[in-house]
Amino acid sequence: MPPSILVIDDEESMCNFMEIMLSKEGYSVRTTTEPGDGVAMLKEQNYDLVIADLNMPEMTGIEVLQQVRSFKKEQDLVVMTAYASVDTAIEAMKQGAADYITKPFKVDEIKLVIEKIISRRQLLAENSTLRRQLQGDNSFDKFIGSSEAVANLKKLAQRVARSDSTVLIRGESGTGKDLIAKAIHHHSTRGSGPFVTINCAALPETLLESELFGHKKGSFTGAFKDKEGLFLVANGGTFFLDEVGNTSQAIQVKLLRVLEDKKITPVGDTKPIEVDVRLIAATNADLEEEVKAGRFRADLFYRLNVIPIHIPPLRERTEDIPLLVDHFIAKLSARSGTAPRKITLAAMRLLMSHVWQGNVRELENTIERAILLNRSDTLDAADFPEKLSRPEPVQLVNAGNPSTPTLESIEKAYIQFVLAQTQGKKSEAARILGIDSSTLYRKIERYKLQEQAPSPDAGDQKKAAK
Repeated sequence: MPPSILVIDDEESMCNFMEIMLSKEGYSVRTTTEPGDGVAMLKEQNYDLVIADLNMPEMTGIEVLQQVRSFKKEQDLVVMTAYASVDTAIEAMKQGAADYITKPFKVDEIKLVIEKIISRRQLLAENSTLRRQLQGDNSFDKFIGSSEAVANLKKLAQRVARSDSTVLIRGESGTGKDLIAKAIHHHSTRGSGPFVTINCAALPETLLESELFGHKKGSFTGAFKDKEGLFLVANGGTFFLDEVGNTSQAIQVKLLRVLEDKKITPVGDTKPIEVDVRLIAATNADLEEEVKAGRFRADLFYRLNVIPIHIPPLRERTEDIPLLVDHFIAKLSARSGTAPRKITLAAMRLLMSHVWQGNVRELENTIERAILLNRSDTLDAADFPEKLSRPEPVQLVNAGNPSTPTLESIEKAYIQFVLAQTQGKKSEAARILGIDSSTLYRKIERYKLQEQAPSPDAGDQKKAAK
């Protein structure tokens, strides 16, 4: 889309000249001889640049600038003046004009001024887009879901992000604990600092201690030089300790000291080092049971559990499965350079009825496998592993098992999916669901799906009335 320019000049001949000249340069140009109309046009539409005459009977160019800046602070405006003086130019620039030109001007002169401003504006827009993309990579929006559980989770995490308190994220493997940790860091006052992460279950105790706190040369076999620990690397930022429940008692003592004294001591050293680190820990273990069993220190648990955040397993938020499926299809298709696949209702039913023991990670891997092996533009139930169609070896009706998905949650998610597939056409959605329109309307109201479904058209209203 070509850059847009609005020209405001009380001389119609100047407006005509500017429109012809700038249009030939590839710009989208609108003109007006009335400054008031120009201000009104700027309220209705965005323009990349405004060019206004400095001296007009109804309103000066500076007055136009002042009015525009009251509702568009970043608007670029160039003033034109036939009264070339340093004073008027300086006054215009003081008021925030991007540049000025004097009449009569050379065509090349005004072209150069406009190109400079448009290029700078485009560069700022590109930088802004890049910043939004980088922020999106670590934003709470990356944690996909619209269920009440996810909404509450995000609200809590956003409040927590503004503090500097220790956070303990709890949830099963594959639920996305790392995404929440990154988003908390990004939205905190430490967001510009380092975000360092380590999986405590991935390393043996001796290596884990060295990685966390560093070591001195010669402190153990293979320590050929001093090593800086990750706590020091994370100084001024956030340290994410994943699977903290897998640490030994010796490591736990050192972690406790970091939380209490903000100090670490490298292996083989006696001199403590002060660190400024916010700690976010995560675990899929039942730490209360680990404390009772004597495998996890109670004092460390209470230090870590200042702000607990629980991420529910996927089977407790089945209404989020359609959103996750669409997200993974788009993501994986983009990665492979292919058009996003469609998914049939039968396939979606299959995915929603499966109990995902591996949670979101298992769902993503299943979608990836289906896309790689499927050569058509549509994913059907047959494109997914046979095990999905077999009942999981779990007791589905169990009053003591709160993680079992309810029929209500599955129905809510499925209605939401069908409404999305039919673009909110309720008559069509009711036909696919096998219910009449009035029943669908009651279910939309019951499950509070009004926001996902647009207002009914006349045809829908008549059918609902029947």
